[in-house]
This record gives sequence, structure tokens and C-alpha cells, in this order.
Amino acid sequence: MTGATLEPPHTNGVSKNNQVTPDDGGYNANVFAGKEEQMVQVGEYLEKSGFLPASLVQNEVSWFYGNLGIDDFYFALESVETIANHIMALYGAKILAYTKHENVLAINLEKESDDSSVYIHSSEPGISQLQGPQCEKRIDEQYLDQSTASSAYRVESYRSSPTASSTMTPQLRCYFVTKCQFVNPNPTPEQEMDINQVADQNFLKKATDYTRKIYEDVMKDVLQRTGPVIEMYEVKGTRERRLVVGYRQGSTQGFFAAMSDLYHYYDLYSTRKYVEQFSNGVTIMGLYLNPLPNSRAVPIEHSIYQVMKETSLLYCLPTTPLQEFFKTNKLSVQETVYGYVVWIFAQHFLNRLGKEYLSLTNILDKTNPVHEEVLTKMKKRLRQDTFTREYILDIIKRYPDLIKLLYANFATVHYVNQREASIQPTISYQRLTTVENLTNEQLSKKIKTMTSNAHEQLVFDAFLTFNKHVLKTNFYQSTKVALSFRLDPSFLPEIEYPTKLYGMFLVVGSEFRGFHLRFRDVARGGIRIIRSRNREAYSINQRTVFDENYALAATQQRKNKDIPEGGSKGTILLDIDQQDKARVAFEKYVDSVLDLLIVGQTMGIKEPLVDLTGKPEILFFGPDEGTADYMDWASQHARRRNASFWKAFTTGKSQSMGGIPHDTYGMTTRSVHQYVLGIYRTFGLNEEECTKLQTGGPDGDLGSNEIKISKDKTIAIVDGSGVLYDPSGIQRDELGRLAKERVMINNFDITKLSKDGFRVLVDENNVELPNGTVVENGLQFRNTFHTNPLAKATVFVPCGGRPESIDLYNVQKLVDQEGVPLFKYIVEGANLFITQEARLRLERQGIVLFKDASANKGGVTSSSLEVLAALAFNDTEFVEHMCVKDGHVPEFYEAYVKEVQRTIERNAAAEFEALWREHAKSGTPISNLSDDLSIAIVQLNEQLQNTGLWNNIQLRHAVLSKAFPSLLLEKLGLDTLLARVPENYVKAIFGAYLASQFVYKYGATPDHFAFFEFMRENYYTEAN
Repeated sequence: MTGATLEPPHTNGVSKNNQVTPDDGGYNANVFAGKEEQMVQVGEYLEKSGFLPASLVQNEVSWFYGNLGIDDFYFALESVETIANHIMALYGAKILAYTKHENVLAINLEKESDDSSVYIHSSEPGISQLQGPQCEKRIDEQYLDQSTASSAYRVESYRSSPTASSTMTPQLRCYFVTKCQFVNPNPTPEQEMDINQVADQNFLKKATDYTRKIYEDVMKDVLQRTGPVIEMYEVKGTRERRLVVGYRQGSTQGFFAAMSDLYHYYDLYSTRKYVEQFSNGVTIMGLYLNPLPNSRAVPIEHSIYQVMKETSLLYCLPTTPLQEFFKTNKLSVQETVYGYVVWIFAQHFLNRLGKEYLSLTNILDKTNPVHEEVLTKMKKRLRQDTFTREYILDIIKRYPDLIKLLYANFATVHYVNQREASIQPTISYQRLTTVENLTNEQLSKKIKTMTSNAHEQLVFDAFLTFNKHVLKTNFYQSTKVALSFRLDPSFLPEIEYPTKLYGMFLVVGSEFRGFHLRFRDVARGGIRIIRSRNREAYSINQRTVFDENYALAATQQRKNKDIPEGGSKGTILLDIDQQDKARVAFEKYVDSVLDLLIVGQTMGIKEPLVDLTGKPEILFFGPDEGTADYMDWASQHARRRNASFWKAFTTGKSQSMGGIPHDTYGMTTRSVHQYVLGIYRTFGLNEEECTKLQTGGPDGDLGSNEIKISKDKTIAIVDGSGVLYDPSGIQRDELGRLAKERVMINNFDITKLSKDGFRVLVDENNVELPNGTVVENGLQFRNTFHTNPLAKATVFVPCGGRPESIDLYNVQKLVDQEGVPLFKYIVEGANLFITQEARLRLERQGIVLFKDASANKGGVTSSSLEVLAALAFNDTEFVEHMCVKDGHVPEFYEAYVKEVQRTIERNAAAEFEALWREHAKSGTPISNLSDDLSIAIVQLNEQLQNTGLWNNIQLRHAVLSKAFPSLLLEKLGLDTLLARVPENYVKAIFGAYLASQFVYKYGATPDHFAFFEFMRENYYTEAN
């Protein structure tokens, strides 16, 4: 195949001020030099086949080659046999159309192979016929969605010109899909920026110099950001416009077909379409768009502008359950995406318990186990049975006109481009001017009159609730990769969420939905990926993800009592069909949250958004289940986006980036184990003689370090691979080997078990144990072993496992028929392993139990001090003192880690003593005392930050001289620390240090003079 020569390209490329430069046509026309010779061969093949009358062969071949307007690429790509078969198929279609008295011939030709595929079908401009969308959907699913740098496909698509030669001749749309042949399949980082290194060889032959230049510019922009790059160019001498969209391979699904729906909605059609892949992981789509002859009286510039604005919405969510309304012009892209997001919002917040449940909780005795169980069952039943996601969607689909009104209400607040609409009006803005602009009160009345029952009214009231509580959103930013909404959480009912949230984010992407919740302005917590084994598990996770997030953040809030940051947590629930997209989902989640933190600037592109919070916000992220390996990327991405807080944005980073890894230094375990040691000390026990059950194996952070740091007789370990048990004590050296190598118990050398020991893995069934018991299902045995009589031990230390592994439904199994518990002591290392109701039940049975919010706080202390170092040092100092390079550990870093470890152990020991002292004095369950101490510290902390104590400079300096780590004070000095660390963060340090020291000494309910005595003894003398 050879390319025709076009006029020289223009040299004035696209400027970054969005001025449009005329395009030179983009691609050299496909010209197949052997077309005439091939045409003769096709005729000869058909004559030999005998299926067509000999007298008609020449006419049919000439008609196929000359009248249909099929691009030369087809003839160069296909064999003589394939073309002849297509001509015979069309001849048969002609006869069928004639017998049915049809005036237009329906053409549908397809041929697929591993390296190339061709689709040719009838297509009227601007009409989404059945074959068109289905064909593009197939191209998305079979080729584009699956493209990777190692196996990628490019697409060329052409529309034939209309012809008057025959009423039977339709316009055709041709698609040619070919496997990429990259110049350099594995480019170096330096070569990734050179289009001549990373492009497909056919692209380089066909593309003009001008196209190479603009594609290279777009490609470089894509490599510098997470979201799509969208540019528009005029085509010289025509009304045609070329839209160029660049994005990362695999970052969106179904996008090619969705873009056709978008431009059809705005009365545009395409003459040519291209999808180009590059070996550096970039995809670029080029669309040549024209207005339909009978389109609405809207200039093409306005339609194109609107397509550009809405492309990023489609990139985020190419398909939704409301897509049918968009395809039938009942709703715009913005309205359908808005409706989809609020559908998700309604799923989580419509199933509330109501006043009746509150009345019942006041009537029933919650200390009565039977009443308690009834309430718990009722709570779960009410949550599950009232409004299912399908039921809510069915109601939403009944009222597209209500979606329009509610979207207009949302847009009038957050659509900031209304100011530019007077200069460059858009269809979207015009829609807002034609739709009724109703107040909240008017909308509420409208919902009541338009809906037909209470359930429908509640669903659309949820839309209004959503609108009222959105404080800022990236909905209208063109560089977004997922949709993010900062919400005012005040709509949450106090009966279910007694501790009020400070901030709430909802994030929605094509692979996931997620939340981020925090209880204070300055707050830090991990981001958790939630996977689902099957559709049933996914359905459960959908219903519970918000409550799990709230519970985790609340636990974090209680756990963070010793540190300046309040509690927060993020969750990312992967869609059931996207279980392998954890990394993609995490990156989109982080980037879309950053959109709302770095207000007014996105990768150097200034895009304002409405911010009703009225002040800047900073979030601090950390690792949690499934995200430990992503913290480096998040920190560096924040840096690329010019976030001033990038060094402190994530904890759990690698040491080369200043991170303090919890597992390497056993930070979490140091806190948990202090409670174990406190028990041994308090009850006069010899550690070496105590038996222990541990969930969470040697492959995990907490589990491996608990093995390394302890000296007890561990009789059982339960982890992801199964159960390891030995009543004589599992052999320590072999257990230590697994912990050092960070591998699961399926790697244990079972020859080192005693005669009564065993190992049962999750994929094993019908295993006979040494005592004769037969384990029918290894997975179920693993999941329930902590309630098995064989698990009986002195102490139980959960170091891993799913939340609520022990609840009111199985807690009775931890006590035998004679009332003797399986364990004397429990130190809850794993977060939320036991429900609060179950904890109290266990304590009533005489078990000494220390809950997660107290025991598992070493990691948060380490992370907090890691954040503080990042805020305290400038970039140069941070690299010098906190970054481990080439195995060299800076002297300061080594000493700082030891100070962090001492702080963790000191705080854990102080809280243990305070809890046991208060429990011995009052008899109050430790599980309640833990909350009481946490609440007392948190409340006192907030009060101290807003009292005159902070304004007493001398007192402030006296407190901070003890609160700041001594090494930071020695290295930088107090004045430098105060100048560099944000004041709200310093205030939080001041309050947290004073409050925790006071409450640990005097308890949660001290007498009126205790605080004065505490301050006089410790600070007033120094301050004066």
C-alpha cells in the first residue's frame, strides 16, 4: 500500500492557549497501487466459482469497486477470495431486497482474524443504526479494551461519500482493525517521548508531519497526567473539525462506541475515525466531525465545544444503566451521568433505620443478650430489604423529566462555565436556561406532585439531599479520570452514626465506587481495596461498604488519640467485573480526590470549581488492605500535580522516599505486644509457658512481627492458606523462618509438627485430623477455627482477618457448655475483628479483652511522626535526612526510627495502665473504658485548641518542646518547626499531647481540679 502526497503541513501547531490551528487533513489517503490488477483477479475468481451469472460478473465487480466508496485500505488488506465472497453475499442481498420491495440495500460484511478484522455496513450519517453501535461495541470489547503495550490494535474507519448512481446504493461505514507493528515495542523512558520510536509502522507511513507533531504533543501530555487530553483542530478549507483525544491504555472501557453516541447526540457525524496505539501505553483517538445537513440551528463550534466538555464524563463512565435515555435524546450525557451518581448515592443512604428503630432501641434492654441479638438482626434486615439497587433504578427510570430538573438544580450551583457562556455559549448552558430553575422548596413540591407513592418520593428526595450537600465536585473539569464529590455529611442520621463526621468524599469511576471519611480537619488513615469473590459477595459489599468505612474511620479516630491527626479511612469497592483493576481504581481515586484538594489547578491547566467549604483542605493517606504498594505512586503523583503537601500526602512509602515501613520496624506489633506483655506482667504469667492462638499469618506485617517478637507457646496460626495447629507448641525455628521470609503456613515443614499436630489448607476437603475428626471443607474450617474447641489457649491475638469475625451470631461458641471460655485473654490486633456487642459479651464471661482501638495504634503513631518529618524538612533536607538511597541509611533516619519505636511503646504502656487502673476501680468493661478514654482525649484535645492556653506563647512553647520529637527539635529548632508546620497541625499536636498525657494519668472523668494540678506540676513553672 502506498500513500498519496498531500500539501505540506502547516508549521503553526496548536498553542496551549486553546487557539485552534487549521489542520492539513491529518492522514495521507489510502491508495492501493494493485487495485486494478486485483479487480481482474476477483472477476476471474467469480467466473470460475459459477455462483454469479457470467454476464453479471463484470457489472457486480465494477459496482463493488467503484460505486460503494469503500476505502482502498480494504482492498489492500483483504484477499481475492474474501472480496469475491463479499461480492457474492451482496448479490444475494440485492435479490432479497428486490423480492421484499426494499429501496435501500442493507449491507453487513464482516471478517475477523487474529491480526486484522474488517467490518462494512450501511450507515446513514448521524443515525445510530443497530449495526453501527454493535460493531463499535464489538471493536471495543474485542480489541481496544484489551489493548496493552505488548498486544495492541489500531483502527481506521471511513464513511463513503453519497452517490446518486443507484437508489439501491447506501452510504457505507468501514472499520479496519489491524494489529500494531511497533517500531520499538519496549522503549526506554527517554524513547517514550519520541513518537518515531513508539508508534505503529503503518501510522508513521500514513500520518502527515503535522499529525505526527500534534499526536506527539498530545502523547507527552498524556504521559504527564492521569486523565484524558482533549484537543480540537479546524480542517483547512472545510467546516470539518478534528477532535483528538489521548489517554492511557486500559484506563477506560467502551470509549470508542460511547464517543459515537456523544457526537450523534449533538447532531454531528464523522467522515473518518482513527484509534492509534503507542508502545509507551498511550492511546490517541482522532475523530473528523461535521454537522448534519438538517441539524439544529447551532454553530458547529458550539456543538464541538460541548462534545469536548462532555468527553471527560464519558471517559469516566462510558456506559451506565441510564444509557438508553442518552441514546434516545431524552437526557444529555451530563444528566445521565448525574442520574447514575445519585443512584449510587441513594443505594447507600436510602436504607436508613428510621424513628421506629430508635423507639425500639429505647424500649429494649441492650444489656440483655436476646434483645441485643434481635436489634442486630432487625438492623441488618431493614438495611437489606427496603430499597434494593434494582428497585431504586426502576423508580429513577420512570421519571427522566425529574432527573432533568434535579440536574439543573445541581448545575446552577456547580457549573462555573456560565461566566464564559456569554462569550462562547454551549448547548449545556442553553439547556439550563430552558429547564425550569426551581428552588429546593419548589423542587420538593414538584417531586411530591410528580411521583405516585412514598417510595418514589423518597428516591427523588435523595437526589435533592445530594444536591444540598455537595460542597465541591470535579464534575465539570475536563481532565478528570473519575467523578469526585466533597459532601457535607450532616444528612447522616445520628441514630446510626452517633459520632459526627467532619468530611466526606464520594468517588465514582468506571471500575469502582469509593468513599473517604474523616472525623477532623487534620486527619489521616489508610485506603482499603475491597474485592468480591462472586456476585453474591459483591452485592453484600455494596450494601455494607459505607458502614464498614465509617466503622474503620471511627476506630481510627479512637486509635489516633495520642497523635495530632484525627481518624479517617478510604474504601475502594471494585466492580464485580473489574476485580483485576485495583491499581487503575486506586490511581483514579487518588487523582480525582486531588482534583478537589488542589482547587483551581490541574496539571498546569487552570480550571476553577465552586468551593463551598470556604477553605483549603489537606488529606493524609496511608496503606491498608490492597494498597501497600501504591503509596510511592500517590506521593509522586501529588508532586507532579504541584501539591504543596506531596511529601506528607502518603505514609507507608518506600524508604527511598522517606517512608518508615511498619513491617520492617514492627511498628504496629510494638503497640499490640505491649498489651500482651502488660497482661503477663499484671497477672504474673510466664510468657514461655502461655499458649496462644494467632489469626493472621507469617506473611503479614502484624502476624510476622508478632511471631518474631514473642516467646510464648503458639499452638495455632490461621492465615489465608489455612490452619496450622500443634497442641505442643508450633516449632519456633520453623515458624521464625516463615516470618522472616514473609510466607504463609502452607510453606511450613509439617515434619516438624508433633504427632497431634496438623495443617489443613483451604483447598483441602475430607481431611482426617489426629483425633479422628474429619474436616469436610478446608475453607470453612479456616474461617471458623477461632471458634473451634481445639483453639483453646491462654491468650488470643487476632493479627488479621475480616471485620466482625466474632459477632453476636458466633460469640457463644467461644464459651463451652460449662461456661469456660476458650481464651482467658484477648488482645485485638486486627481492626474490627470483634464487634462491640461481642466484646462486651466476652468480658461478661470473664475474659480480659483489650480492643483494637487501644492495642493497634503503633502504626498510626509511626505514620504520624513520618508525616511530621515530611512537613518539618524542606525538600533538600528531607532527601538528606529521611531518604534511604542505595542502601545508605542516614544517621538521622536511623535515630528517628528508634525514637518512633520508643514513643509507640511508651504510649501503649501508658494506655494499658490507665485502662486496667480504671477497670479495677470501677468494674466498667475495658471495651467501654477504651472508648471513654478515647472520647475524653479527643474532646479535651478540641477544647484545648480553642482555649486561651494556646494563646499563652510561653505555655505553648513549653508544651511543644515536649510534644515535638526531640530529634526534630535538635535538628531544626522550635522556631523553624513552628514556621514550617501548618498552624492547624501544630495546634493539633499541642492539643493531642496535653490531652493524652492528662487523661492517661487522671482517667476519663477526673475531678474539677485535676487539670489545674496537672498543668501546675508539668508546665506552669516552665512557662513562667
